[in-house]
Amino acid sequence: MANWFIFFCLNRTFSNCLETVLTIMGLYYWPCIRDSSTDYPVNRKWALAIAALACAIRPTSAIIWLYVGMLELFLTPNKVKFIMLEVIPIGSLVLGFTCLLDRLMYGSWVIVPLNFLKFNFLSSGGDYYGTHPWHWYFTQGFLVMLFTFTPFSITGIFNSKNQKLSALILWALAIYSLLGHKEFRFVLPVLPIALIFSGYAFAQMEVSGSSSTSVTKKKQVPRQNLTKWSPKLRLSVFFLLATNIPMALYMSLFHQRGTEDAMNYLSDEAYKGRVKSILFLMPCHSTPYYSTLHRNIPMQFLDCTPSEEKGQLDESDRFLVNPLGFASELASNWSVPPSHIVLFASEETKLRDFMIQHSFKEVRRFFHAHFKVDRDLQSSVVVYVVNHT
Repeated sequence: MANWFIFFCLNRTFSNCLETVLTIMGLYYWPCIRDSSTDYPVNRKWALAIAALACAIRPTSAIIWLYVGMLELFLTPNKVKFIMLEVIPIGSLVLGFTCLLDRLMYGSWVIVPLNFLKFNFLSSGGDYYGTHPWHWYFTQGFLVMLFTFTPFSITGIFNSKNQKLSALILWALAIYSLLGHKEFRFVLPVLPIALIFSGYAFAQMEVSGSSSTSVTKKKQVPRQNLTKWSPKLRLSVFFLLATNIPMALYMSLFHQRGTEDAMNYLSDEAYKGRVKSILFLMPCHSTPYYSTLHRNIPMQFLDCTPSEEKGQLDESDRFLVNPLGFASELASNWSVPPSHIVLFASEETKLRDFMIQHSFKEVRRFFHAHFKVDRDLQSSVVVYVVNHT
C-alpha cells in the first residue's frame, strides 16, 4: 500500500484490479512458483480455478497464465494428468459457466474471450483509442507505476534467486509491448510482484543485531532484535513514504477531480428537481455518469464507438476537431434544449458565443487538473444551465 499507484488504482472498479487480486492469489498456490510447506501448502487445482476465473474476467490475463502454465508443464513429472485431469476440466467448467452467463445477458450465444481476442489482437481495435511506442512500458509506463520503488525492485530482482517471478514480469511487459494501445492498468497485475522484490531488497538490509549476510543466508534473528531498524533501512523506508504518500494523495484527491465534483453537484441539483436533461460536450466516458447521478434523467455523451470504416471520426473526435461546428449541428436537431451542458474549459473558450446564442449561462466551475495528460490542458470543468428568463 505504500506504492502510490496501488493506492491510486487498486480501489477502483476496473476489471484489471480484480484481475490483479486473482493473479496474486493464483500465484500463491502454484507449485512451480513456490515450495509447499505445512503451514502454507500449494494447491494446483485451486491455482487453476483462480487462473481460469481471472481469464474469464479479463481475457488478457491469459498472457500471465500462459507463462505459468508452460512453466508448470515443463517442471511437473506427470504432464498428462496436469493437462487431461486438471487444465481441461477446470478450464471447460469456467468457460462453460461464463458462456451460459453471457447467453443469459445477451440473449444469444456469445464467446466473449474470442471477440475480445479478435478485436484487440487480430484487428488491433485497441489502437483506435491511441498508441504508444513499443518501449513505452519499459521506459515510461511501468517505471512511473513503480516510481521510487524502482531501484529497490531492480536490486531485489538481481539479488534474488527467484528467476521465475522476475521472468514473469519481463514476459508480461514484453507481450503487452507488442500491442499498439498501452495503458498503465494493463500491467497492474505484475506491479505487486515487482514490489515483492522491493521487500526482498529491504530484507537484505542491515537489521539491528544481524548483518545483511545473515538475512541472505536465512539465519534466524531473535524477535526482540527485529524491532530496531538499521539507519540504512530507516532512511530507505522514509524515502519511500516521503515520495509516495504525497503522490498518492495528490493523484487521488486533486488530479482530474473536476468531473466527479461536477457530477456530485448535478446529483444534488437533480435531487432538488432542477435538472431535466444533461449534455456532456467532452470526450466520451469523461464522467462517472449515472453511477454518481442516481436519478432517471436523460443524459447524452459523445459516442466513441470504433467505426468499421477506417479513418471515419467518431462524435468525440469530431467535436474536438471542430467544437463549434459540431455543437451547432447538434443544436439544429434539438426540439427542447438540455437543461445543463457540461464541458471542459479548453473547449468552453471556443463555444462561448454558442452558449450565449442558445441562452446558456455558466452556473458552476470546478477545478480539474494542473497539467495536461493526453489532450489539451483540461484545467476545469464548467457547468452551464439554460436560462429561461
